[in-house]
Amino acid sequence: MKRLLLALAIALFPFTAGAVEPDEMLEDAALEARAREISKELRCVVCQNQDIDSSNAGVARDLRLLVRERLLAGDSDAEVIEYIRARYGDYVLLKPPLELSTYALWFAPVGFILIGLLTGFVVLSRNRKPEVVSALNEDDEKTVSEFLRNSDAGDAP
Repeated sequence: MKRLLLALAIALFPFTAGAVEPDEMLEDAALEARAREISKELRCVVCQNQDIDSSNAGVARDLRLLVRERLLAGDSDAEVIEYIRARYGDYVLLKPPLELSTYALWFAPVGFILIGLLTGFVVLSRNRKPEVVSALNEDDEKTVSEFLRNSDAGDAP
């Protein structure tokens, strides 16, 4: 059991490590910590939904270097994020701002859930209504009687 857990830990270890290369790291620990926090708020524009801090893509590396460059230039965290947002748009932010242009991002999932619930309610309520059965008219009764007589006659040897 211990070997299985060790093998699992070794197999999952690469997923816990960040993608920041040693040559990217800043010498100042405080600036490096700020850079890591900012990098966790920025999306890799190549990857689906991964922050640049954990992405191995070349664009993510370039963005990490750009973040560190802006920090060394003396920009605040907000200025660094705004600089990158100005170049790449709101898509680069993992948490886009609540603005008119991003309403679809924020409210579309809730809208789809509500539409699904409403559709399910309508479908289920239609299936619960009892079906009204009307009495047979004379022609239908004759047809059924003939069918039953023919089927009884066909079964007898």
